[in-house]
Amino acid sequence: MNITVIGTGYVGLVAGACLADMGNNVICVDNNVEKLRQLEAGIIPIYEPGLEELVKSNVLEKRLAFTSDIDYAVKCSEVCFIAVGTPQGEDGSADLQYVFEVAKSIAKSMNGYKVIVDKSTVPVGTAQKVTELIKQNTNFDFDVVSNPEFLKQGNAVDDFLHPDRVIIGSNSDKATKIMQEIYSPFFRTGNRVIVMDVKSAEMTKYAANSFLATKISFMNQIANLCEKIGADAEMVRVGVATDSRIGNKFLFPGLGYGGSCFPKDVKALIKTASEFGYDMSIIRAADEINKKQRTNFIDRIIKRFGNDLTGKTFAVWGLAFKPKTNDMREAPAITIINKLLDMGAKVNAYDPKAQETARFYFKDNINYVESSYEALNGADALLLLTEWNEFRRPDFARIKSTLKQPVIFDGRNQYDKARLEEYGFECYQIGR
Repeated sequence: MNITVIGTGYVGLVAGACLADMGNNVICVDNNVEKLRQLEAGIIPIYEPGLEELVKSNVLEKRLAFTSDIDYAVKCSEVCFIAVGTPQGEDGSADLQYVFEVAKSIAKSMNGYKVIVDKSTVPVGTAQKVTELIKQNTNFDFDVVSNPEFLKQGNAVDDFLHPDRVIIGSNSDKATKIMQEIYSPFFRTGNRVIVMDVKSAEMTKYAANSFLATKISFMNQIANLCEKIGADAEMVRVGVATDSRIGNKFLFPGLGYGGSCFPKDVKALIKTASEFGYDMSIIRAADEINKKQRTNFIDRIIKRFGNDLTGKTFAVWGLAFKPKTNDMREAPAITIINKLLDMGAKVNAYDPKAQETARFYFKDNINYVESSYEALNGADALLLLTEWNEFRRPDFARIKSTLKQPVIFDGRNQYDKARLEEYGFECYQIGR
């Protein structure tokens, strides 16, 4: 099938490459010409395991192409995916200006029937607005479909190629059949395509992300209570997670959620509800707990070292909001490091993939080092902020001999606290 994907960000690029890998002819559109040149040369602007190889192989096989000419791309395609950004507005709502701009451009370029697919995360009612906008700018037949993505950064390629389900929000039998055809190669051993009305599909995306965000905040609040009453949050987590009704995913206490999806989608759902006079009190609480989780971690550092951190240096392991990505949007590291700097501290920071990304947030205000152990030089404590695999089993004897003081603030509960204390470390964790 001939497909256009408009937007080569995280969602669009993964979608385009994976759809091409299934034999479709895919044109990815972006207005950033330099970015397109890099993509054509196999230079990927984001770190996502497996994506670089997928882009290169499909460009080589001429199934995947890149252009800034949206008119050409639309005319060549039967299905047009909209995968542009929907940044958070000041009031928490999703900013849809790029979605609407693209919809208008698609309408003006149409040369026959098209299926226009909202792949971007958009509030309930967006497909209806897109439909009205396109009607104003074309006389050709079309259908607008909602097809929300459920990709985990760090595992996005595998999630797209082997989805646990695909949601198709459609009010048209014709469009539904086309979308089912697109996704049929992904489900050779079973059918996990769920068809529903458009508004329900739009709501499903926000409901899923907000539920997972709430699950994280719930466990963090339980961990905070465990800490006060002397219970072990890890033992509680295991006891809860083995209940098959609950499961063990998104149930680890830590520094809270970050990234481009959960924070934005939670706020957008709260805003949507308020527009209809409904208070999403549980979701609002999850958002507030998530913010406090970072300040709670900072409070632990202040309690140990005092309010004036002048002359203190902290080694930071991990800057990305999660492992296997260089994305730092809404990362706990931003809040924590900026507060340390405000209090007079110096920071030696290391992340396997997010070093360059971090320069956007911190400029030259922190010391970027080339290895995890280099970060320890002259440091008064180690802060583990992202649970990269390479941080899981470090040389603790080397850490202890390099740090000025044997102090670790483990923001991901990654280490065996009792064992570290036997080694002579002070170890601070969440809920333990």
